Amino acid sequence: MCSAINPEPPGVLRLTAHPLRWRLLAELARSDRQVRELMELIGQQQSLTSYHLGQLRAGGLVTVRRSSADKRDSYYSLNLLACRNLLAEAGALLHPGLRLTPAALAPPGPDPRGAGELPVRVIFLCTGNSSRSQMAEAILQQLGGERVDVVSAGGQPKPLHANTVRVMGESGIDMTKRRPKHLSDFLEQRFDYVISLCDRLREVCPDFPRARAVVHWSVPDPAAEAVSAEQSYAQFQRTAEELRTRVEFLLYAIDHATAAREGASVVG
Repeated sequence: MCSAINPEPPGVLRLTAHPLRWRLLAELARSDRQVRELMELIGQQQSLTSYHLGQLRAGGLVTVRRSSADKRDSYYSLNLLACRNLLAEAGALLHPGLRLTPAALAPPGPDPRGAGELPVRVIFLCTGNSSRSQMAEAILQQLGGERVDVVSAGGQPKPLHANTVRVMGESGIDMTKRRPKHLSDFLEQRFDYVISLCDRLREVCPDFPRARAVVHWSVPDPAAEAVSAEQSYAQFQRTAEELRTRVEFLLYAIDHATAAREGASVVG
């Protein structure tokens, strides 16, 4: 016997169907943002922008963190995994065959685009280049393979944190020979994606005028607080997990953009 269908659409569809909330989600899909930035991007006053952000937070689609650069500010982020899961469940409620499934990422082996294609260039930036940016660089290299050329750098480089080496080692990534680099070494180079991970660095980061996309991921410094060795290690594990999720979704965006450019060149 068939179960009754709920006459009300799922909450995630009611949330995302509102035009302003959809625009907010679209902007946060590109980069973490402060409220004042979102106000400018969607052309609305703070009260209305904050109201809709609150609705998205209540629905689990958006998260917020205090800025490490200015505690009076906050950065809003798209909860990527929650969005994917909730939208998949919404489709399945209508019909089991409509459950959304993520597209498969290209394997990290030889570049699937073939010889002669330039890899997508990515640089990750943070203040010390001792944990977050190094971890992101290593994860993208592991998952992206030859289709990406990725580096990391810092505004005030310092030696790699021991927990960076330890946590990445548990993922099969040897960090023992990696060294911190200064962002000034890369200012004249071309990058497709310039991604800052540190709120403080974002405030003072020089321009990369040749970049296709300048993105911010507001990721807390796992070494910022004076805590026990066990707590510190747990913080680094959480940071690595968050970065792996963000890097996986970045690769979806890279693969999609690459396919779109190749399709346009064929049509042209």
